[in-house]
Amino acid sequence: MKALKKIVIDDILSTVNTSPFLIVIDYAGMKVAQFQELRKRLAATGAKLQVAKNTFVKQVVTTVEYPSELAAHLSGQTAIVTGASDVCASAKVLKTYGKEISKVGIRCGVLDGNFLEAAKVVALADLPPMEILRSQLLGVFNSPAQKLVSVLNEPGASLARALQAKADQG
Repeated sequence: MKALKKIVIDDILSTVNTSPFLIVIDYAGMKVAQFQELRKRLAATGAKLQVAKNTFVKQVVTTVEYPSELAAHLSGQTAIVTGASDVCASAKVLKTYGKEISKVGIRCGVLDGNFLEAAKVVALADLPPMEILRSQLLGVFNSPAQKLVSVLNEPGASLARALQAKADQG
């Protein structure tokens, strides 16, 4: 039996070690079909939903030196969500599906080793997708260059307008 526990703990540990985030959810009252639908939606974002005994998750949390506040949220029917990339997309799936079925409760999370209360995880869900954030950042970087080009072109444009006005008069 100890060998089986070690295998399960090692599996959770390898999943947590390869993920920049961990979200703890309460799935009490969910039916199997609802749970499978949630797994499918999370898989589309590159995330994985995993159920494990709270004691196993606590051992993993201690091993990877996650914040101690996380252990207080590991009670009852607990599942963890991990992924390789976009925490915002995973949080958005949890939030929207939780509203649809009223049975998914976000308890807390960890992002890059920092503890997140449930409200902060929900705030991540409200962020726009990564592609939009990148394009907004690119727009911020391009704005000064566009203004510089406008300023540099203004003397020539003013001269052209003056010459055109002179030609129209004469």
